[in-house]
Amino acid sequence: MATGRTQSTVESVRRTPLELAAIATAAVPGLAPTAAAYSPDDDADFDSALLLDAEGKRWRVRSPRHPEASTRLETEFMVLRAFAPAIRAELPFHVPTIAGTVRQGALTTFVYAHLQGSTLSIEELSAGTPELAREVGTALAAIHDLPLTLVINADLPSYSANEFRQRKLNELDQAATTGKIPATLLRRWEHALEDVALWRFNPSVVHGDLHEDNLMVQDDTVTALTGWTDLRIGDPADDFAWLVASNEASFVEAVLRNYTEARRDAPDAHLIRRAALLAEFALAQYLVKAVAAGHQSMTAEAESMLQSLADDIDEQMRRDKEAAEAAENEAAELRASDPTMGVPAVSVAAIPDATGSASSSDEDTEAAPGYDDTSTAAISVVNVTPLRAAERS
Repeated sequence: MATGRTQSTVESVRRTPLELAAIATAAVPGLAPTAAAYSPDDDADFDSALLLDAEGKRWRVRSPRHPEASTRLETEFMVLRAFAPAIRAELPFHVPTIAGTVRQGALTTFVYAHLQGSTLSIEELSAGTPELAREVGTALAAIHDLPLTLVINADLPSYSANEFRQRKLNELDQAATTGKIPATLLRRWEHALEDVALWRFNPSVVHGDLHEDNLMVQDDTVTALTGWTDLRIGDPADDFAWLVASNEASFVEAVLRNYTEARRDAPDAHLIRRAALLAEFALAQYLVKAVAAGHQSMTAEAESMLQSLADDIDEQMRRDKEAAEAAENEAAELRASDPTMGVPAVSVAAIPDATGSASSSDEDTEAAPGYDDTSTAAISVVNVTPLRAAERS
């Protein structure tokens, strides 16, 4: 997910794969690349390439384009060191191994031992087999079931449910100061963020920057996850936002079903609604980033995507209102034609046993799996313009 990062010192000239290959030889003594090709990445922050050496081994190079991106890679280095062999052995996928680094001024380039598999577009993922959806769900569950101490001991960010909600409210205030967020979206997001029931979740370890370009796939198997620059304790819905933004409901449902089966603890009932909010809010964070960088074309693109989202929400609200009015009119016509309509039905309450086990308090109802508090209707899933990988960082 985008986090409103600024990049005031972005380099204007991109490094070519051949230039990155030359840098890699300084990071890994003895490395002799025989071929180099572009590697998908967060293009606003990194130059990346895949290398092939004389022995047929593959390597990946990530070179930051500005100091903040370099700091993210250094954070990832610390995260990957925290993945002790015992933890790596329990994961159903591989994580990167750093083969070497080289510092050039304020920036540090990292070279990774290549991981098996390749990236797929979100369209290719969603059109995949049920086995692939199961793999994605299982991978997400494995991340969220990682021990919290992994993050705590590495001194990485940690947020309680309320702290995470408050953080998003602060980011909403920051986005509102741009004066470029449609009023429909500001009201919608504020309403959702003030709905405390929506934000009752158990914090877990989250990847924090999960999307299709960080997912390595081979033969319907998730072989590796990359891009561990934003690992933290927070809302597991963060790692579902990219899926919801794909607008592929059947794929999201399949992944969620397999995720739920694989998790040690059942996910809360509102995870996907929060993911929908976070997917929408990523557009606002992209706008804040563009404005802070003084990038006019990025700003215009962000404004266009936000307006498109606002128009879609306004249209959905109009259709919902018309449907409600039609249902009310139909009910009124039925009541007029049948005088018995509207007579309250007799209800019978269960008789509690001696231990009171048949009783049901409000607290028990709220905690029941799948219970859907109507107060969380502040946010619903609508089509969201997906952010390209270059826009997420």
